Amino acid sequence: MAALTPISRKPLSMVLPSVAGMGALIGVFIGAGNGSVALGLVAGAAVVTALAWVFVTYLQNETLARWGSVIGFGALGFVFAGALGALLGLMGGWLIGWFIYWLYEGRYRRKLLPYLTPKQVFFHYLFRVICGSIFVFLVTPILVVLPLSFNAQDFFTFTPEMLRLDPEGYSLKHYRDFFTNNEWQRSFKNSLIIAPLATLISVSLGTLAAIGLSQSHVPGRRLIMGILISPMIVPLIISATGMFFFYSDIGRFLEGSLGFNKTFVGYLKVVLAHAVLGIPFVIITVTATLVSFDRSLTRAAANMGAGPVRTFFKIQMPLILPGVISGGLFAFITSFDEVVVVLFVGSTNQKTLPWQMFTGLREQISPTILAVATILVVLSIALLTTVELLRRRSERLRGLSPS
Repeated sequence: MAALTPISRKPLSMVLPSVAGMGALIGVFIGAGNGSVALGLVAGAAVVTALAWVFVTYLQNETLARWGSVIGFGALGFVFAGALGALLGLMGGWLIGWFIYWLYEGRYRRKLLPYLTPKQVFFHYLFRVICGSIFVFLVTPILVVLPLSFNAQDFFTFTPEMLRLDPEGYSLKHYRDFFTNNEWQRSFKNSLIIAPLATLISVSLGTLAAIGLSQSHVPGRRLIMGILISPMIVPLIISATGMFFFYSDIGRFLEGSLGFNKTFVGYLKVVLAHAVLGIPFVIITVTATLVSFDRSLTRAAANMGAGPVRTFFKIQMPLILPGVISGGLFAFITSFDEVVVVLFVGSTNQKTLPWQMFTGLREQISPTILAVATILVVLSIALLTTVELLRRRSERLRGLSPS
């Protein structure tokens, strides 16, 4: 671990308070895990500040200090929490050692413009710290659920075997239960039926609406746009209540007057309700794509004799396709994860995966919920990654970013 050339060494009056803040942040997590956030905050700030003072004042050897930090915190983690604690200790020790010298040697200015004032540098990193804290706050619950889904016991907490990284503490039995249990599989199949159909309707209607509303001559288009995206704004419980009364009348008409099967009508109501929730996402993404669309292309196609339909599928659709697919993925995720509306509109025959999870939490607390939650998280991450790739492709096609 070779020492880097310092840019400009900073005084301890600047280094120690910053290091104390980092130690306090780490101490909050350790204290929360041991039942005392305040004690963890104070102890973390004190320990890391003292360590920085010793490293800078007496040790004066970066390589030795950083290795000592890694080994020391790794040993402490092993003593108090076993193998998992040792792993976290090693990571924390490396981070602390790096941060101390990153500040003290002035390396934090290495990639910044040289004329920035100390105040500007401070707010630059403060913004990053705030964004990072929000990210950690949002992601931490997910990171807790993922390993818990492999718990060998029927508990919603980490067992001593899991904390020791003992293979006996981990199992795939909750995943096996999900794939072999008839209730879970029936709800999973319902979600796989309802979500794609709702997405197809959302994409079809949302794309047409976005194209129509992008025309400047459409009267009251702002009002229409507000109405169409209102399902995103109105509290879901209100939307679900309105859908219940609306689709109840439609269901009675289809069953009583037209003689449709009750199960088919139930699926139809849920699909249409989920399509209503998905249409706003399609409208927003397609509208954003249409902002930079060159309308002279459609006029040129019309001048060469192409009809509106041919122009749409040959000229317009290929260019706005990334936005359409992105909206469709958002609509799919919305339908696949939705539980409130289906509780109001559907019946037990249309029980979806989120509904089954809600039932499992309310009636029988089954750890299989953790396995299902992990599967949904992985699915959502994959779909959102696809959305991001499509967004970048769309920007390249529109010339908004380099290839």
